[in-house]
Amino acid sequence: QVRLEESGGGLVQAGDSLRLSCTASERTFISFTIGWFRQAPGSEREFVAAINWAGTSTTYGDPGKGRFTISRDNAKKTVYLQMNSLKPEDTAVYSCAADYDLVPRSVAGSYEFWGQGTQVTVSS
Repeated sequence: QVRLEESGGGLVQAGDSLRLSCTASERTFISFTIGWFRQAPGSEREFVAAINWAGTSTTYGDPGKGRFTISRDNAKKTVYLQMNSLKPEDTAVYSCAADYDLVPRSVAGSYEFWGQGTQVTVSS
């Protein structure tokens, strides 16, 4: 079982930045494609960004294009989501997910392992 743990969430003001981290417990972390998803109360889960195992391929959902950047440090078994120019509509629980797929995908069903999520709240 792969364990993923998110951190870095919190309460910020509109225009601020946050960096979320997703850390894995497995040595095989380097094999994983990692995706970030978010879900606001009463809303469906939404794709944010994904990165392949080598960090050479990334894809972004509409919410984060131009504002969010996904990256990874395999030596630290961590994937980061840098979020800039945050808006109140970015308020959600952000979760990371992992899969052995070589290609970063935007579909939640493509991911086998999930973390518990971290709350991001952006005030206006």
